[in-house]
Amino acid sequence: MNAQNQAMQVDAGFNIPDPMAIERLEGKVSDAEWAMRKQLAATYRLCAMHGWTDLVFTHISARLPDEDGEHRFLINPYGVMFDEMTASALVKIDMNGKVCQDTPYFINPAGFTIHSAVHMARKDAGCVIHVHTPYGMAVSAQKKGLRRYTQMSMQVYNDLAYHDYEGIALELEERERIVENLGAKSLLMLRNHGTLTLGPTCGTAFLRMYFLENACKAQIFAQSVGGEEHLIEEPAEMGDRVYMQGAAAFVPGMGDNLVWPGLMRKLARTNPGHNH
Repeated sequence: MNAQNQAMQVDAGFNIPDPMAIERLEGKVSDAEWAMRKQLAATYRLCAMHGWTDLVFTHISARLPDEDGEHRFLINPYGVMFDEMTASALVKIDMNGKVCQDTPYFINPAGFTIHSAVHMARKDAGCVIHVHTPYGMAVSAQKKGLRRYTQMSMQVYNDLAYHDYEGIALELEERERIVENLGAKSLLMLRNHGTLTLGPTCGTAFLRMYFLENACKAQIFAQSVGGEEHLIEEPAEMGDRVYMQGAAAFVPGMGDNLVWPGLMRKLARTNPGHNH
């Protein structure tokens, strides 16, 4: 059954179970898959903690180790909130949107379109985060996009690409244009839509989203005082300098390892349960 047909089950009264009530998959999947499930479920809850949710309408995905030569990844079950996500609830699908496990859940076809495009094109896309926040959407609607108003924006500015709006991402043909627009960069502004980041690990993708979303938030706050004549935008040369100065934060094993353990401790204190 393809992703769009699965989504149709909602109209037929599809039951969406409590993720804490379903069977725990530890020991029933490979150790590598279980470890990735825990990391990804934690990432969902961290995004909820930071307010980067749109009820159940955005997605975070993670690539799994190849199985029998097949490329597969994990994505959220449609109808499960980010702050209640569990390792066992995540759905394993292939690059055609086919569900590759027994599960009571289905997936959002728009999530499959966007995330499969990035995972197929980029070997370094171990994790892909896509969100719809008010600040990210507000900047995505601006003709000039993200500006060099703040240090945080300059730390990601040179690594940010743009993709023009084509409607809700249900058409697989859009994948080619997403990939073309993304190129070799690690952050993508989906015009009139939202933001996307990728990284080899959940921690790196999360850290990039943290910088991008806070840069967008600061830009909207700064613009609230009036027009461009009231704001200082640093020149491209300064943007290049700050980007190079901050590059170490996104090197695998650097920034992600610096902040991820603390985030896991905070999650254990405030919203435990993602390891179910």
